[in-house]
Amino acid sequence: MVFWVTPANAHFVFRALSDPTRRAIFEQLTRQGEQTVHALTHYAGVSQPAVSKHLTVLKRAKLVRHRREGRETHYRAQPEALAPMVDWLNLYGAFWRDQFDQLENLLKRVDP
Repeated sequence: MVFWVTPANAHFVFRALSDPTRRAIFEQLTRQGEQTVHALTHYAGVSQPAVSKHLTVLKRAKLVRHRREGRETHYRAQPEALAPMVDWLNLYGAFWRDQFDQLENLLKRVDP
């Protein structure tokens, strides 16, 4: 039997990545490495204030970190912050494996 346990920060990670623009920003930082807000604004195709709001949500979920260098703010991805989501998906996967095993056992009993 699988118990439904939600890993502590999974909610924040799922919420942060539920938006396609935030997912795209996170993927860009993961693939290309550290980037400035200006570069992310150019990539995302939305306004700088919109990118800043998206980055705030990603920071709250601990998916990105930032550092200041002069007037520029540089952001980098923190892929290890995906761990709560991976843990949640593993729990969900275990649930479905168990369900399919039960179905297989039932089918074997019905039609040997």
